[in-house]
Amino acid sequence: MKPSAREFVGSQYMQWAKTSSHARFNLATSGLANVRLEELQVGLSDIELTRDGGYGYEPLQQALAGRLNVDAESIVPAIGTSLANHLAMAAIVRPGDEVLFEQPTYEPLLALARYLSADTKRFSRRFEDEFRVLPEEVERNASARTRLIVLTNMHNPSGALIDQETLSEIGAIATKVGARVLVDEVYLEALFARRPPTAFQLGNEFVTTSSLTKAFGLSGLRCGWIVAEPELAQRIWRLNDLFGVMAAHPAERLSVVALQQLDGVAQFAERRLTKNRELAYRFLDSRDDLEAFRPDFGTIVFPRLKAGSSERLCALLGEKYETSVVPGSFFEMPNHFRMGFGGDSEVFESGLERLGAALDDISQV
Repeated sequence: MKPSAREFVGSQYMQWAKTSSHARFNLATSGLANVRLEELQVGLSDIELTRDGGYGYEPLQQALAGRLNVDAESIVPAIGTSLANHLAMAAIVRPGDEVLFEQPTYEPLLALARYLSADTKRFSRRFEDEFRVLPEEVERNASARTRLIVLTNMHNPSGALIDQETLSEIGAIATKVGARVLVDEVYLEALFARRPPTAFQLGNEFVTTSSLTKAFGLSGLRCGWIVAEPELAQRIWRLNDLFGVMAAHPAERLSVVALQQLDGVAQFAERRLTKNRELAYRFLDSRDDLEAFRPDFGTIVFPRLKAGSSERLCALLGEKYETSVVPGSFFEMPNHFRMGFGGDSEVFESGLERLGAALDDISQV
């Protein structure tokens, strides 16, 4: 019998982000605005086009190992967190396996599980609980079929932080049912000096992913990584052979340079995020039509309209006010919208003014 063609699966959110999120006043971007090359101390001698083959660029492996305080053999670099998540999940999950996701979560993660023909199951992170992960909720929904539990930390879309004790409890639940825990930690970098250890250090049942994108504005380097126990890491290396023979070596070398200078980049990033977060929360204080959990750190917030859906708001922002936020429908919560505050502070403040005007317009209809 001729096998049936795999149903095409893509990410609705990523299509929207690439085609519809751009605006003069962009409050949809969830990471720090991009760092320009001239802001790093880079010379031509720092860049070469090619290197010898093999698995990994040793200076980058060692730089990441030092930053994460793990052995280099547990690190697999990847082209951003998105490919890191793809490789990690594909190395663990087989068709028909059950994958347990938080709800709400980042839509491309769900799309990836569908692409891998996994069965998805959910546990709730509720607005009323400030989007905390409740271990009893995870345990109630885990089963003998669960092969992977997927978390984002800090949470995308709310920015809520999962503490180490809760992560340990999730790890124990995973071990009990024979599962692993995949933790996307890309927003955790925005805690800067307060960043806790990667969850991988809690046990080999954990696999973590991250990159230099969200907290540092270094998205152009595509410097992402996976941290996994060595046997699984080797499996991920071999799986990645199907996607590309070699990484772009100039990006590898520039990533090493960026990691060496990351303290300076982080100082600027933290100052900007602190200022813009204060602007965002002052704006939320001024609105009686919005309510929101307000994380102390990170780059995003996820307000809820007290009445109605965010779809009209998002359309009006684009059509009349040259402003964008992310519709909550991409996170299965249409009365919310996600707002990022990593951009230029003057542009961000102007965007907030336009957001307020759009909210006023909607209230008068």
